[in-house]
Amino acid sequence: MAHALSVLPSRPAARVRRLPPVLAVVAVVALLALPLDPDGGGGAHPADAVSALAVLYCALRLVRDRRRPLSRTAAVVLGLPVLGLAVAAAGALSPGAGLTGLGRYLQVFVLVPAAVLLLVRDRADVRLLTWSMVGLALWQGAVGVHQYVTGTGASYQGEPIRAVGTFGPQDVMGMATVVSLGLVCAAGLALGRTTVRHRLLAAGCALALLLPLALSFSRGAWIATAVTCAVQLLLAGVRRALAVGAAVVAAAVVLVGGFGVGTAMLQERVGSITQVTDAPDQSVTDRYTMWAAAGGMWRERPLTGVGLKGFPEHRDAHASLALSSGSETDGAGAAYRRQPLLSPHNMYLLVLAEQGLIGLLALAGSWLALLVLGLRRLRAVRRERGTVPDCAFVACGLLVWQLTDFAYADIGGPSTVLTAVCFGLAAWWALASAGPEVPER
Repeated sequence: MAHALSVLPSRPAARVRRLPPVLAVVAVVALLALPLDPDGGGGAHPADAVSALAVLYCALRLVRDRRRPLSRTAAVVLGLPVLGLAVAAAGALSPGAGLTGLGRYLQVFVLVPAAVLLLVRDRADVRLLTWSMVGLALWQGAVGVHQYVTGTGASYQGEPIRAVGTFGPQDVMGMATVVSLGLVCAAGLALGRTTVRHRLLAAGCALALLLPLALSFSRGAWIATAVTCAVQLLLAGVRRALAVGAAVVAAAVVLVGGFGVGTAMLQERVGSITQVTDAPDQSVTDRYTMWAAAGGMWRERPLTGVGLKGFPEHRDAHASLALSSGSETDGAGAAYRRQPLLSPHNMYLLVLAEQGLIGLLALAGSWLALLVLGLRRLRAVRRERGTVPDCAFVACGLLVWQLTDFAYADIGGPSTVLTAVCFGLAAWWALASAGPEVPER
């Protein structure tokens, strides 16, 4: 009897040890569903704090298990951005700005992706994490559609109809990012060789997310999602690409046809994508003015840039008079506020301006290596098995989406931690195994 009682306390601990380590990353994703203070001043999101705990948890597991953390290739690819970041941090205007910027970049592009790579064990873990991202997207999308229908969203052309989810008007790209990534995940799951029921469920989720994505009025998210889904379909085969593409177009026509007043606004928003020189709106003018300012900073210091967090300080010295004083935000429960334009809304130009050629080659080199290795492994698996697993479509799709969206956006806001998770999934597919094998429990 005494022996039985002594065993009982160890059972809960044994159950905890049997839980998949990837749940630490799933918790990061789940926390992005929490509503934010609409009048809050920004700052760290709870998901950022949990991502730091996930990195610490991963490190403790490595120490306990006494195993090699990363392969040589993985260490080089994920560690490459550190070179440019260290140089740019040393050249920052102040030590505080340099350390803050260094910590953020390390979190998004080095530490969290490495933790995801090490905590994800097999395809079952990838599916769990992927479905959590789809679930988050459905939740944020549902909130966004409700905001549009009830007129409680962020202000757009004077009407409170812009879907922003729980992120508020201060982060109008937050919901668009989450919904886009969820749609890419659902598309990848639908294209994989799983059961018919799972593929149909994933395809249904992808179609359902088209509506909140449209109501986000985010041109950059639209372009990145369209490009990514096209790439995923082509990777799955030209015949499937044509069939699925026709179905998506038909669904989009049905959805857009039921918007009423939203149809005209969506058509105007879509048309504004090509209005670069022919009467562009102020947001387009501001974007191109800041792009030119970033180019001016780079020409001033081509190798090292102006230092981390240096763009706001050098912006006015390089921007033309066409740049407005800020963007106006209102609605979704928040008071009217004018936000200063502190970044060029282009990740490549932001890195070029603040980190110079050294930083851009280091960061972009790491991203390109992940893309090349991921696509090469996908081809190897297809050649060996004749089919491609869903995790390949998900990982490669998320990476393509990020690299495309970086032409229209940069890091910032609560949804940035999801960018780190995406790079981690891409790193798992590209770097977790030297060969084409795809582990499965």
